[in-house]
Amino acid sequence: MCQDLTRREWLGKAVGVAAAVAGVPAAMSALETRFPRILTPPADDLEIALKAESWIRRARIETKTGVTWPADPLKPTSVEYDLYNGMPGVVLFYLELYHATDDKKWLDEAKLGANELEAKLPTLDAAHDAGLYTGLGGALFVLEETHRATGEARYRDAARSALAMIHQQAKRSSSGAAWTGPSETNDIISGTAGIGLLLLWADHMMDDPPSRELALAAGRQLLAIGIPDKGGKKWPVGGAVTTLYPNFSHGTGGVAYFLSTLLRATGDNSFMAASLSGARYLENVANTDGSGFKVFHHEPGGEDLYYLSWCHGPAGTTRLFRRLGEITRRPKWEELVRAGARATIASGVPERQSPGYWNNISQCCGNCGVGEFFIDLQRHAPSPEYLDMVARVRANTLSRATADGDGLKWIQAENRVSPNDVVAQTGYMQGAAGVGSFYLHARALAAGKPRAIAWPDSPVFTPCPSQKRSANDMSFLANSGPKCES
Repeated sequence: MCQDLTRREWLGKAVGVAAAVAGVPAAMSALETRFPRILTPPADDLEIALKAESWIRRARIETKTGVTWPADPLKPTSVEYDLYNGMPGVVLFYLELYHATDDKKWLDEAKLGANELEAKLPTLDAAHDAGLYTGLGGALFVLEETHRATGEARYRDAARSALAMIHQQAKRSSSGAAWTGPSETNDIISGTAGIGLLLLWADHMMDDPPSRELALAAGRQLLAIGIPDKGGKKWPVGGAVTTLYPNFSHGTGGVAYFLSTLLRATGDNSFMAASLSGARYLENVANTDGSGFKVFHHEPGGEDLYYLSWCHGPAGTTRLFRRLGEITRRPKWEELVRAGARATIASGVPERQSPGYWNNISQCCGNCGVGEFFIDLQRHAPSPEYLDMVARVRANTLSRATADGDGLKWIQAENRVSPNDVVAQTGYMQGAAGVGSFYLHARALAAGKPRAIAWPDSPVFTPCPSQKRSANDMSFLANSGPKCES
């Protein structure tokens, strides 16, 4: 999530953070460095992923119901059950290892983690958190993916229990539907947009039409709260957060992406104008130097700060343009995706660090988020430049690993304004599970194989109203997604 407070503090306090991020500490100037460009290819991608697993395994904790892993192995009490930092992301990594190798020992480990996650569902429900990255939404996703890998009914049943909890937590009104508690936001991380994407995913993967209807209600709620600005519309985070974030994880990019995906999944054209309004706002505030495309981090006070990865950079925000390109077939949107790639390449990452690209290698805020962006681009619109970026991220990320026994860990600063607060984590969006998964995805790309798992907020997951597929049909992963009939 890449905020100055940790994800948990930010959500728990539900306060604006503009004052904290208005100035960049002088210590950040020391991060304006370059890592040596590594021209030789790194070690085998699977080997790197297995070394990440070896390090994660040492933190493993057996419980009465299964196994779990602390976010920080140096703090055994740091066990969390969210998809962002917590143990569900480690379960996904083990599922990725199983899909990559067909070795059932990884599936067995994933099942033990899923058993523990199933036991914790009442706790997540009691917290009234339906969020995709913060609560029940992520648990549902992981449990259903465990069912898909194993075929065992208990995991489908657990996923359906989580889905029922999400439905029960929804607060319906004349405007639509939203969620309260920690999920009382509009964003991808914890709020309505992310939950809505999860509901569309559940409709497809679990054949659950009521989830599609609830997603439609969530979309209508978001239609009512867009703020006109710069010739388009923008969306606030919600709750008590006064700072506005225009990009994917907390703002307009993510909300408009959900609305456009809802349009594609349902054929309901009432979402077209809002999707285009969000895109128009982003176009009108973007920095387009050098034929690139990037949008500032936050307002007020962060209009000159540019992030580059999934959370607040082109890697996440251009998902909206890719989706609009699928819907409208207009070349303009695909060109904006490529412009986002050009801005990322021109920045000098991953070798160069800056105030918006700091000492972080993870899926959310750093190297692996950028690497995943170019892996998906290479599948979608192949280019030698994109392959080169994947190779650079692979090499640079390996160069920043720390050997620890027979494993590898990545010590990083999760938050930009705390550059000296570094830690090696186990999780997916901020840790070794996400790094290992990135290397498995790079390996699949090199082998010409599809992704094994499509996340609910990824453009790889592309449902169509006119091409309703049976539950668990993942054949669309072989390419950039089905082409919906006009």
